[in-house]
Amino acid sequence: ILSLILALQILISSCCHVHSLTHLFSLFVCVYCRQSLKHQALLENQLRHSDIITGLCEDILFTFHSCLQLAEQQLQSQDNTNHTEYKLFQKTAKLCRFFANTLVRYTKEFTAFLANCCCRLHQLYLQIYSKFPPSLYSLTVSDAHRDEVACVILVTLDPLITQLLSFRSFAEVVLDEKTIDLCGELVLPQCLLLVNIMDKLPSQPEEVQNLWCAGSQYPEDRPRLPTFHALFLNFQQCYAELSVPVQLPGVMVEGQALRDVSLYQHVSVHLNAFVASLPSCHFPQLERSLLEAVLCPDMVTAMLATDTWCFLARFGTAELCVYHTTILAELVKSCPGQCHQLSHLSLLLRRLLFLMAEHHQIEFVKSFAPMEAKNLPLWQHISIKALTPELRRQVASNLIGTAVAECAKWLDNRHTLGELQQLNCALSTVLMVCSDTAEMLEEELQASTSRILCQMWGLLTVKQVLSQPYIQTTVRLLLSISASLIQATDPQLISQIILFLSSLLPLNPPDHVHLAVLDYLAALGKRFIPPEMQGQVLPKLSCLFASLLADTSWLIHQHALEAFTQFAEVTSHEEVVPQSLVSEEIQNKVVDFLNKTIPQIESEDSRRERLKQEKSVLETRCACWWMEEKEQTSDLQPCVKRARPATMKEQQYETAIQRAEEGIKSLQSLLKQSPAPSWLSARLEGLQTLLEAISRGCKAAD
Repeated sequence: ILSLILALQILISSCCHVHSLTHLFSLFVCVYCRQSLKHQALLENQLRHSDIITGLCEDILFTFHSCLQLAEQQLQSQDNTNHTEYKLFQKTAKLCRFFANTLVRYTKEFTAFLANCCCRLHQLYLQIYSKFPPSLYSLTVSDAHRDEVACVILVTLDPLITQLLSFRSFAEVVLDEKTIDLCGELVLPQCLLLVNIMDKLPSQPEEVQNLWCAGSQYPEDRPRLPTFHALFLNFQQCYAELSVPVQLPGVMVEGQALRDVSLYQHVSVHLNAFVASLPSCHFPQLERSLLEAVLCPDMVTAMLATDTWCFLARFGTAELCVYHTTILAELVKSCPGQCHQLSHLSLLLRRLLFLMAEHHQIEFVKSFAPMEAKNLPLWQHISIKALTPELRRQVASNLIGTAVAECAKWLDNRHTLGELQQLNCALSTVLMVCSDTAEMLEEELQASTSRILCQMWGLLTVKQVLSQPYIQTTVRLLLSISASLIQATDPQLISQIILFLSSLLPLNPPDHVHLAVLDYLAALGKRFIPPEMQGQVLPKLSCLFASLLADTSWLIHQHALEAFTQFAEVTSHEEVVPQSLVSEEIQNKVVDFLNKTIPQIESEDSRRERLKQEKSVLETRCACWWMEEKEQTSDLQPCVKRARPATMKEQQYETAIQRAEEGIKSLQSLLKQSPAPSWLSARLEGLQTLLEAISRGCKAAD
């Protein structure tokens, strides 16, 4: 026995120096390893297990890469008659299979002594899977060669994962928090490994499931995440693979052909299947992981967690759905301002409300009564389409009444910026109701809403919009509500809004205001402008479309194309369409959009490189995200307030002078874009005379 140990150790040392030149020594090591298994009880404490595992892993990787390189060379040469190269490929593949089988057998027999080798085994799995599709780092080889290599190595190594599931050291390596810092090419393999482990866990004993699902329990334990938590963290890193998207084999369904699916669908299906088999004792960890994933800044990961949560709500009891919905409602209601966490929670809450039973929906409405203003912060984020028709009509009426009352209360008070948060909450609730059930609103409620809109548009000035984030939100909401109620809007108010937008857009407001403007302009296509107002409205409407279609921001430009197309399809004012296309370049872009023409097709390699660069930028941004949130207060907090005018008359004077200043600035902007009409000079002289008279009156009053 001692001679066997000594010979094996000498061979291992020799392999460290010459294995790159020949695999003969490695083969001898494998033979001796297999012989040593016959004397396991005597040798298990004497062998250098770490050196043996490391050597086998290196040999597997070397022969595996050699197989891929030979396959790639044969594809590039396009010579199918070269039997020598193919025989060399087959010989290398057999050698790779031999090493892999030896590793699996050795690991099975000496698992208890391989605690220090788990990291190497984990890396081996990731490195091999990174060279197979759908990895973006895989080599380009023929399907036949790829399938042959997969049969050699992937099928052989799969039992390795199964036999390591019960080994705590392996679980600690795979579920370590540091695994989220893997290099780019190993991120997808780690995700697929976790999915593979989840598929195997339901058939494992309870203690193995606890090992992978419970996380570390005691301070002295090595930190270990629950499997679903690790999956969500890793999934966030798969930006490039989710964007391409990569394709994986779907789940076989009886009566349907097997088809490839996206990475998102692959992970979602297997995660839901795992949740369905999960013992109830692990639900607290699952719920905690789902909540953390919903609150993360990555939208796709939050969507995956939302889908899984909805599956849990449907798969579980009705009481579980009610319990989750109530807790989320309290969270949404208490969340201040605007942030990605609130957006993700609101989306989840809206979807869960659709899954509630009718009697539970009635209880929910009673718990968060829509007649109470304190519940508006919640209802603004809920889609009342989820409610039954009768309950929906009742809730819509109550919400509009409460929200309009809050708006009227603000109008009757001092119009201070500090109260705009409550006003915007009320307007957001009105928008939600109008978007979901505008056709169900009674005429009286529509009329009261329209009156509030008229009063609010009359108070707005461009200067305030540009300087106050809260007022920017107010303008966005007013535009969206006006678009929803376009058929009930007074023509005079339409003219007022168009005039306001003509002054606002040249001064470049934030993007979200631009997008709301486009939604409003698209809705105007459904409305006929009275003849006596067409001369005022239609030319400005054409100028607005021309400006937005020429915008350099790809986001605004794309939405402008969509809005312009929607307007052109339904409008009865057809003269606006050609007048908006002020240049040949814009005409060509509109035509390409209508024909769904892609101006430039990106190559596969260029797209992969671009996605890798984008991923790097996003990772840097996410790393700084939490630091920024700690240092900054809410973006929507109002600036330092100016002193409020002492009287209502003074406020009216200030509003009038601000509008005059805005009109002059807008005129200056137009003069830079095109020559002045002949009548402009005479009108300006008249205004100058009027201003001089006003100035003399002010001096006389002093």
